[in-house]
Amino acid sequence: MGFEPTTSGTTSQRSNQLSYVRRLNILLYSLLNKTNRYIKNMKVSKRIFNLETETAFSVLATANKLASEGKDIINLGIGQPDFSTPLNIQEAAIKAIRDGHHGYTASNGILPLREALSEMIFLEYNAKINPDNILITPGGKPVIFFASLIFGGKENEIIYPDPGFPIYKSTINFSGAKAIPIILKEKNNFEIDIDDLEKLITNKTSLIIINNPNNPTGSFMTKSKIEKLVKLLDKFPNVFILSDEIYSKIIFDNNKMPSLLEYESIKERLIILEGWSKTFCMTGWRLGWSVWPKKIFEFANKLCVNDHSCPSSISQYAGLEAIKGPKEEVSKIVKEFEIRKKFVHENLNKIKNISCFKPGGAFYAFPNISETGLSDKKYSDEALYNKGVAVVPGSSFGNSVENYIRISYANSLENLEKAIKRLSEI
Repeated sequence: MGFEPTTSGTTSQRSNQLSYVRRLNILLYSLLNKTNRYIKNMKVSKRIFNLETETAFSVLATANKLASEGKDIINLGIGQPDFSTPLNIQEAAIKAIRDGHHGYTASNGILPLREALSEMIFLEYNAKINPDNILITPGGKPVIFFASLIFGGKENEIIYPDPGFPIYKSTINFSGAKAIPIILKEKNNFEIDIDDLEKLITNKTSLIIINNPNNPTGSFMTKSKIEKLVKLLDKFPNVFILSDEIYSKIIFDNNKMPSLLEYESIKERLIILEGWSKTFCMTGWRLGWSVWPKKIFEFANKLCVNDHSCPSSISQYAGLEAIKGPKEEVSKIVKEFEIRKKFVHENLNKIKNISCFKPGGAFYAFPNISETGLSDKKYSDEALYNKGVAVVPGSSFGNSVENYIRISYANSLENLEKAIKRLSEI
C-alpha cells in the first residue's frame, strides 16, 4: 500500500493543532524571557540560589494529589512515623494552653525543659551537660542551618555524609563553604570509612557532620565504630563536629546508642542535634533540642533571636511531658518498627534484580536497584504512576547513590505487604 493522503478535514484539524502549539510555545518562550529578565534585575543575593529542597516533600505532594484524584497510593516516601503522638503528650499541650502558656519564652527554651534534658542526658550517657548549653529550636533543621552559618564562609570546608539528609549540603552551599562529601559505601553497610574521612580533612576543614543512625540508608554505627571515629577526631582538635542523632531511640537488634556526648575529649567542639519528631511521633509539633559548646553557644542563640525569637511555648510543655512522662508507647512503636524492618528487608531481597542491606536503625530501607536497568528516578516514577507506590530516588540524598531508592517503612504492615508486591511487578 502506498501513502494515503489525509482528508481535508483532518488536515485542517491537524493544522489548527500545530498552530495552537506554535502560539503556545511562543507565549511560553516570551514568559520565560520576561521571568529571566525580572530575576536578573532583582537585587537578590546569589546565595539564595544555592539552597536546595527535599524531594521527599515533592513526592508527598504528588502522592497526595494522585490520592485526591482517586488513585490507590501507598506512601513510602516521607520520613514521618505513622503513629499518633502519645495521648499523655497531647494532654500536656492542652493543659499548657489552659494554663495560659501562650506567650514568648526565652530564646533558648524554657528552663524546666532544658533541665529535664540535662538530667536525661546524664542518665542515658553519663554526660554532664549544663542546661545553659542546651538550645530548644522549632525542629532540628535550624541546628543544621546555624552550624553551617557559624562554620561556613568561602575560606572553609564542611564535610557531610553522601548519601545523607539533603539539608546538610543545601545549608553548607548557602553558607559559602565548600561542601565535601564523605562517600558512604554499601560494601561498608553505608557506615563511615575512617580512612576515607581522614583523607578529606584539611587545614580548611571547619566542621564534620555525622549522622547515626543514618537517613536515608538506615545504617547504624556501633560503639566500637564510634570509638574509632573519636580517635580520628582527636587528631584534629581545631575541627568541630555536628552529630545528628535524631534517630537515637529507633535502634534494632538490642543495640544501644553510642552518643558522641559520651566522649569527653571532643566535648568542647561537639554540637549534638536531637529532637522529638521521630521518637515521639511529633513531626508537626516542630520541636528539637541541641547541645552546643559554651564558646559558640551565644552565636547559635543570637541566630535563634534573629530567626524565630523562640520555640512554641505549647510545644515545649508537650516536649517536657515526653521527656518526663511514661515511655511505654515509645517502646511499642520501636518494636513495631523492628517488625516492619524485618519484613521489608527480607521481602525486598526476594524481588528479582533488587538487593537490600540490613538496616540497623531509623525507619528506612535503601535497596539497590541497579540490576533492574532503570535509573532511580525512572524506577520511582514507575513505582508511583504505574504501581501506586511512593518512594524517593536515591540521588535525592547524594550524587553517589543513583542506583538506589529510599523506602520508609513508617506505614502499616498491611500496606508494606501490598507495596512490595506491587514493586515486584516492575
